[in-house]
Amino acid sequence: MIKVNNHIGTIGVSTRYLRTLVSLTAQSCFGVSGMNSYGAVQSVNSFFKRRSENSGVIIRQSGNKLTIDLHITVTYGVNVGAISESIAHKVSYVLTERAGIELESVNVFVDALVD
Repeated sequence: MIKVNNHIGTIGVSTRYLRTLVSLTAQSCFGVSGMNSYGAVQSVNSFFKRRSENSGVIIRQSGNKLTIDLHITVTYGVNVGAISESIAHKVSYVLTERAGIELESVNVFVDALVD
């Protein structure tokens, strides 16, 4: 559970909801082919074929702000810099509008290219 204090009070948002929201937002961007597993738990789940829609999303909280790391696969031939910037802006916008959460940063890691 992510807890954020704002002018209304304390808001609690499920980590699973945030991961799913971020994952679906990133996957909806042009050129993104998929999300990659990262970390021990996600790697074990992908090994046993229990792939979830929120793999490749790591959320860290510092104070009232979040840092999000995304591990993605992109389609060959697209501008990786433009895709990374587009994803970072879109994720920031969606989390601010839908969840009311401010982000410190969105880090996009391109782990693979596919045809």
